[in-house]
Amino acid sequence: MSRTPIPFAADDLSALARSLREALSGRLAPPGHVEMLNLLARAAGHRNYQHLRAQSEARERLAAPAAPPAAIDHLRILRTARHFDAEGRLERWPSRPWQRTLCLWVLWSAIPAAETFGEREISRLLDARLRFGDPALMRRELVDNGMVFRTDDCRVYRRIERRPPPEALALIRHLQQRVG
Repeated sequence: MSRTPIPFAADDLSALARSLREALSGRLAPPGHVEMLNLLARAAGHRNYQHLRAQSEARERLAAPAAPPAAIDHLRILRTARHFDAEGRLERWPSRPWQRTLCLWVLWSAIPAAETFGEREISRLLDARLRFGDPALMRRELVDNGMVFRTDDCRVYRRIERRPPPEALALIRHLQQRVG
């Protein structure tokens, strides 16, 4: 198993040595591996080893170069927008999976965040955004694609907060501009 190196630094070596001496004095047996990691982390000013590790990982994430923005295929957006009428309602369910996913993101954006819905409420909400009248299909697709949470008894639905991909955001904006 590979291990990620975690940098260890102490502002004051003398304080580190004193802290370790106090922690180890009067012990009959040497500390175990995890206990020793915690002693070292505390001596360096952290709560424990996990705190030291979390701070190290956070520094690495901040130092990592930002990913370049994903390119948006505007032709895909225009082709998918054809599946919506002038009022922004989905007229037909696309046959291409990538178009289906983009259409689901548009429906997802119509579901209010941080609200819980019953099956009838979510169906009414989705049906208002559909021209072909199959909210059950859209509910299933949203759940299967991880965009909506549904309880096992199918009584409670809630939108899962995620950031839509760049193409989905572009399609949502395009439809809003076309409607509004």
